[in-house]
Amino acid sequence: MMILREFLYVDTDKVRALLAQLDGGIAEESRETERRERKTTIGPRSAAQHLQGTGSESYTNKSLGDALFPMLEEALESELLLHDISEEASQVDLWRTGELKKKYPPGSLVRITTLGSLFDTRYAASAFAAFGHVNVGLQGIGASPSEEVQRTSKGKQPQQRPRPVKKAEGDNSQLEDAIPDFPAVGGTDGNTLRSFVRISKGVFTPGLHINLSPATGALVSARLQEGRQYLDTEAEILFARYGTEPHEWTLVGSIGSYGTEETELPDMDFYHADGSIDRGRFAEAMNAQMRNLGRIGFIDLPQHPGFSLIPFAAYRTIPRRADLVQTRP
Repeated sequence: MMILREFLYVDTDKVRALLAQLDGGIAEESRETERRERKTTIGPRSAAQHLQGTGSESYTNKSLGDALFPMLEEALESELLLHDISEEASQVDLWRTGELKKKYPPGSLVRITTLGSLFDTRYAASAFAAFGHVNVGLQGIGASPSEEVQRTSKGKQPQQRPRPVKKAEGDNSQLEDAIPDFPAVGGTDGNTLRSFVRISKGVFTPGLHINLSPATGALVSARLQEGRQYLDTEAEILFARYGTEPHEWTLVGSIGSYGTEETELPDMDFYHADGSIDRGRFAEAMNAQMRNLGRIGFIDLPQHPGFSLIPFAAYRTIPRRADLVQTRP
């Protein structure tokens, strides 16, 4: 039975590159041409001849662009290169013992289907800014937030009113500046929300992320690169369509890296005996520092025992109602 997919993301460049390696080329279109012709000669050969002809020609041009990824998925499976790890990834023991990492090292091509959600720091900042502006507007007309808003808004009451913030400059470094000051609601005010956005910018670099949670304590994360096929919609529209709740998503791609298991702080000794800097040791020392920050979740790196995925495609399977499927005799 054909699987119908609702694509959120397709990296067509990677898909074409892999298909070219597997098949030695990619068919981008299908053409069909047909022509019929009839000729009639009237009179002797020595006289003028009357020729009558009829002809028809049909042309069909079918784009195969949208079929590229299903073609790749099928080709990889036939070559035993693509592994569906959905069932294995749901087992906590395989993550804890490291068996999953041993079986599927970085670079492995995998498909995983499980519950996951979208996250974008830019949308969080936009949503918090909207919340702040609503509260400022309510204050302006002499109204107050509903009891439900006050009950669900949690945060620590600030000791003093925050200083005015600068106007947003339109880049990621100023996302939090779009959130206005407003009277505290349930202990949450503009300064609290701006702090959440600052944390978000470190934990998840601004951009669209899809986070899958196949097992307790394990996160499979993928950053969806903008400008690829299907991912051509603003974050606000994507979240208006898909919401923030977990849905069953399928990710196909190659494993980028696993979260570090290092627990000790890195050695920062990167000098030669003569006092000059060993560039290789310096780079490794800095990378070790970043791995440590990733381990504690402070920067956008995979966190142990999870891994990052370099996505080829992200999609949802369109369900079929069993009671409507008709079987042919």
